[in-house]
Amino acid sequence: MKLNKITKAAICSLLLASVGCTDNFEDINSNPNGISLPDFEQDFNHIKGGFSPMFNNIQVLTPEWVYQLQQGLNSDIWSGYMATPTGFEGGVNNTTYSLMDNWNGFIWDYGYKNVMFNAFDIANKSKGKYDQFYALSLILKVEGMHRMTDTFGPIIYSKFGSTDATIGYDSQEEVYTQMFAELDTAVAELTKRVDAGEASTFASTDMTGYGGKYESWVRFANTLRLRLAMRIVKVKPALAKTEAEKAVAHKFGVMLVNDDSFKIVSPVYTNPIATISGSWLDIRMSADMESILRGYQDPRIAFYFDTSKQFAGQYKGVRTGIAISGKSDHQDFSGIGAVVKSKEIYLMNAAEAYFLRAEGALRGWAMGGTAQELYEAGIKLSFDQRGVSGAAAYIADNVKTPIAYVDPNFPENNSPAVNNVTVAWDAAATNEVKLQKIITQKWISGFPEGQEAWSDYRRTGYPKLFPVLKNYSGGAITTEFGVRRVNFVQSEKAGNSGGVATGVAKLNGPDNGGTRVWWDTTGANF
Repeated sequence: MKLNKITKAAICSLLLASVGCTDNFEDINSNPNGISLPDFEQDFNHIKGGFSPMFNNIQVLTPEWVYQLQQGLNSDIWSGYMATPTGFEGGVNNTTYSLMDNWNGFIWDYGYKNVMFNAFDIANKSKGKYDQFYALSLILKVEGMHRMTDTFGPIIYSKFGSTDATIGYDSQEEVYTQMFAELDTAVAELTKRVDAGEASTFASTDMTGYGGKYESWVRFANTLRLRLAMRIVKVKPALAKTEAEKAVAHKFGVMLVNDDSFKIVSPVYTNPIATISGSWLDIRMSADMESILRGYQDPRIAFYFDTSKQFAGQYKGVRTGIAISGKSDHQDFSGIGAVVKSKEIYLMNAAEAYFLRAEGALRGWAMGGTAQELYEAGIKLSFDQRGVSGAAAYIADNVKTPIAYVDPNFPENNSPAVNNVTVAWDAAATNEVKLQKIITQKWISGFPEGQEAWSDYRRTGYPKLFPVLKNYSGGAITTEFGVRRVNFVQSEKAGNSGGVATGVAKLNGPDNGGTRVWWDTTGANF
């Protein structure tokens, strides 16, 4: 990813229409009748312009087909959240483990052109001069790019912006190390400004619902640190504990109430999943969601999904990795419901913070509560977020378990249940069973944000998912463990082949979807 391939287009998108955008794009048109640089810099507009494309492209909000390729036909499905009734490419595609380079390139390209470039541009304009913006850009950069490294493993990070002919990749461990340091910088800077009673200069630019409040941004950054700390628990347990406890112990702490959740509040766009499901009929409830939510009689199901058009009043999911002879086979199963029909797109909810802390407490870390207390608080907060009642009875249920999957149209897709845990906390259970409960409830509460759910599944193996019935990976990806990463993209192989070689050298295996990223190990959870 050479910077000079994206800089001109990105800078043009940031400048006002009256600013010249020519081959000599560094020189701003000095037409006295146009907008001068001092005018453009008034109210920090020269900096603020870079934030909007970052907000809008952590998950691509528009066009919807780009979201479909960036996330909808990879992590949303590999997480067990959703399934497609559409047999793209004759059924030989990501869902059946034949990874599609022409699809998956959008993950890389949109992340670098819209998130990484604008973070780089904001840093160049603000670092050491307007450090509140630099701090905010770092938090967004980590939020956007941890998804990138969790997808590919080694990525371009510390060397982004280099004009060298070959841009080397950082290992995932190196990326995580830098991300923790960047969160240190951002939290310290914004905390200092809150302590000084400084008014925010970000309110008009903030698309999160935080209203530019620095304290809210610090709380999000701390929760993001907690998420990343838990990600590395099996490969760097001591560092994971240190970073997690640092996040919780900070004076502003981590997310505690639903208003703390990190969401993109778009003035224009609804969640693209609404179109992909409701208009295109390309995405449906997964068999995994049906098994777990119906088994628990979880009242959140009515907020997450619509009932089937084919089977009135019933919630019916589609199993991933099946033979699809025609879209009509399953397109009238349950679509995605009210959860995606708003202009609020959640990328981290407050319930996640409680489930992360519950897992930390289970591991003996200082998380401000017991594992049971935090687990149950996370469920209650999720119910409140979704506007449903009955949390107390749900939390106490020690009988109901996930159910078998039945495809009423094609019984060859049927399967017995693969999960067997109840909701109620069991103090006498093993830590492994307790972890399965925590991650299962975290998985339910995080819907529909499939990127995080896929990462949790790879890290812990929970919740257990129905295996695909069609695996066209040629042996690169096992049916038992599923897709572990996405191979490096064609645009990089064409334009930065030497850099890709450095990334491959930092993988623990071949550049394919079966090779595990750094934090994804085969070791036990405890």
